[in-house]
Amino acid sequence: MAEYEGILLGMGNPLLDISAVVDEDFLKKYGIQLNNAILAEEKHLSMYDEMSSKFSVEYIAGGATQNSIRVAQWMLQIPGATSYMGCIGKDKYGEEMTKNSKSAGVNVHYYVDETAPTGTCAVCVVGGERSLIANLSAANCYKADHLKKPENWALVEKAKYIYIAGFFLTVSPESIQLVAEHAAAANKVFTMNLSAPFICEFFKDAQVKALQYVDYVFGNETEARTFSKVHGWETDNVEEIAIKISQWPKASGTFKRITVITQGADPVVVAQDGKVTKYPVILLPKEKLVDTNGAGDAFVGGFLSQLIKEKPIEECVRAGCYASNVIIQRSGCTYPEKPDFS
Repeated sequence: MAEYEGILLGMGNPLLDISAVVDEDFLKKYGIQLNNAILAEEKHLSMYDEMSSKFSVEYIAGGATQNSIRVAQWMLQIPGATSYMGCIGKDKYGEEMTKNSKSAGVNVHYYVDETAPTGTCAVCVVGGERSLIANLSAANCYKADHLKKPENWALVEKAKYIYIAGFFLTVSPESIQLVAEHAAAANKVFTMNLSAPFICEFFKDAQVKALQYVDYVFGNETEARTFSKVHGWETDNVEEIAIKISQWPKASGTFKRITVITQGADPVVVAQDGKVTKYPVILLPKEKLVDTNGAGDAFVGGFLSQLIKEKPIEECVRAGCYASNVIIQRSGCTYPEKPDFS
């Protein structure tokens, strides 16, 4: 399987998820909304300790891009097919994450920051819905200098498909630009995610700069509607928005852009060539839902696992739906030993 070695590369914020089922009072106390993702502010910093003292907490390797890469790796079952870069701290969380990712078969090249602790993400779950509050810490210290080192740039050279969640725009737009330009010049497939409403709102310029290079844009319905609002499109219709995103000007003409928007239990919207196709998802009885943490990431991972095999788009979507269906029946972005996808 040498042809698949390092075929898919991810870059992002490696975070340790601190996950717990909490209550409405806790959400209220910290001003947290379900189905949202934000960066921690001063007022949130005490919540990490409070969670572990008040609720039953699980520690799970996370970070959006890393989740997607691990799921793609799991779906492929070909060791070393995927690589990942991001910044961790020199601590037990960082060591744990390195061990975890390596045993998952991902070729991780972490940049280890000596000064900041490994980033964490509070995952607050109520009724199966999740809210994410990320304290980036070391993840925020990633530098393009690390990317430019020959042993790391070699991963970029080797990859034919690249995935970066929008969250990385807050950390190193310079790294994204380097990789995006390389992908365009070398006719590689460059993929990104809208990732969160706050990225579309407050990192608009960086997002727009990257978007011209993106061949596949992923996102969910809330992010798509926020993107529309920010750009003054005056429509909440997810299908129209998906088409408009796919028609955004492109830096390279090799591939036409495809937009893929998930909508929870509603069909997945795929826009290409000015047309929309909708794909139903696998419906799950409410009592089987554990939490939605990692559902979108898993969808992307499943999708990419088939895209790199050059499968048709409906197969990519089917794999995405399969992977997210598995992940929402478990805590965090975790999976059984082997996939059952044919």
